[in-house]
Amino acid sequence: MDIFFLGTGAGLPAKLRNVTSIALKLLEERGAIWLFDVGEATQHQILHTTIKPRRIEKIFITHLHGDHIYGLPGLLSSRSFQGGDSEVTVYGPKGIEEYLNVSLSVSQSFLKYPLKIVEIDEGILFEDDQFVVEARLLEHGIPSYGYRITEKDKPGILFADKLIAAGVQPGPIFKKIKNGETIILDDGRVINPREFIGSPQKGRVVAILGDTRYCENAIYLARNADLLIHEATFSKEEEKLAFDYFHSTTHQAAKIAKQADSKCLCLTHISSRYDRNAWGELVGEAKEIFLHTDIAEDFKEISIPLP
Repeated sequence: MDIFFLGTGAGLPAKLRNVTSIALKLLEERGAIWLFDVGEATQHQILHTTIKPRRIEKIFITHLHGDHIYGLPGLLSSRSFQGGDSEVTVYGPKGIEEYLNVSLSVSQSFLKYPLKIVEIDEGILFEDDQFVVEARLLEHGIPSYGYRITEKDKPGILFADKLIAAGVQPGPIFKKIKNGETIILDDGRVINPREFIGSPQKGRVVAILGDTRYCENAIYLARNADLLIHEATFSKEEEKLAFDYFHSTTHQAAKIAKQADSKCLCLTHISSRYDRNAWGELVGEAKEIFLHTDIAEDFKEISIPLP
């Protein structure tokens, strides 16, 4: 599980930071990539990476401001010519379906794969045997959502050597024990699976938030997250400006991480008013409150290891 930043700027594309797009790489887990927001020129950013558009399985849009969605129709269209034939599901606030339908219809773009569009509300958006994705409404000028991606716990490893030592031979019975079934052997012995299976492997949690002021739902989504990705459009001195424009400061993002007991914080959606020399200062401000803070840059990758 890896996070790859395709765009990390705020509002307008800049030379050092393109507008927002984040890839959650789940190549080992499910051979897929999930995108969070698709700002203008996201597909151009992808050209400089190893990301394959045909691997994109799901796209989660936080809100409908242009710097988060203007690259979406182009990316979906191009995917047809890049070997993509599997279904893509786009999740987003009310209006995302009209936006995509009009964009694709007027441009006469015909996709060669199924496209599913889900207009979201708060709650569980997706769940299978591997992951749960939950959304909560944040505080922005228009409806803006944050996403909590939870990897489900995995069963512990099977102690095959211990089973063999106990006289249990490999075969279908191993699978039953792995699945937690109690087994009675031919000689009457009872095999308790808990004695032959290691502790469950705890899943990872990532919180990816859209544009927002400081709010309680941000804390909820970030609770005990292995990684919190939070906007920090402004420095700590610009708290009034951040409030007026429905954004957050470095200090506010750090407060969310600390109150939520997140393990790591990565700042993104950085205003172009801050040049490369100022990025370290922004991180320093956040570290005054939450030590385990980093700052996103275009093409930066963060690996999220298993606990």
